[in-house]
Amino acid sequence: MNLSELLNGPIGQSVINNVSAQLGMDQKQAAGAVNIAIPAILAGMTRNAQSPQGATSLNNALEAKHDGSLLDNLTGMLQGNAANLQQDGAGILGHVFGSQKQAVEQGISQKTGISLQKIGPLLAMLAPIVMAYLGKEKRQANTGAGGLGDLLGGLLGGAQPQKRSGGGLMGMVGGLLDKNKDGNVLDDIFGMIKQ
Repeated sequence: MNLSELLNGPIGQSVINNVSAQLGMDQKQAAGAVNIAIPAILAGMTRNAQSPQGATSLNNALEAKHDGSLLDNLTGMLQGNAANLQQDGAGILGHVFGSQKQAVEQGISQKTGISLQKIGPLLAMLAPIVMAYLGKEKRQANTGAGGLGDLLGGLLGGAQPQKRSGGGLMGMVGGLLDKNKDGNVLDDIFGMIKQ
């Protein structure tokens, strides 16, 4: 399964329903926000995994806590433990985006038209879900720290410049985040989270 299949399947619908209910958005707004926020989180993780230290740190987090089991009872977690999920997510986002977290939130807010007050909690809610999914994929692929960059690139639809038709998850958000219209959204997301 790739991430776009996840988003369009029952788990994705559960995430969108809960985001909509908890953050006071309609379904269309919630779906649009989720489909932009998740690639941004993945792009941040991809950027971090490009350094050996970042890859090891991400790998350790996946090994210790984010094995994918969260996905087994996602609806229960979203409805019953949303505060814990967001607290965990805030910590993840701190590692992923560092001092650029606010800039990323502002970028997503501008692209979606959703207030900044809702984007922060949205990202915090999504970060543990993305980590759980990555952990599950890592386990299935039997990948260590050295293979995380490739795994993340595959989830994003490839880290190489995207074709005009788009591909994978990045094709879903292409026009929204592709600032320089080069067909490669990843460079623009990296630009948002540059340190």
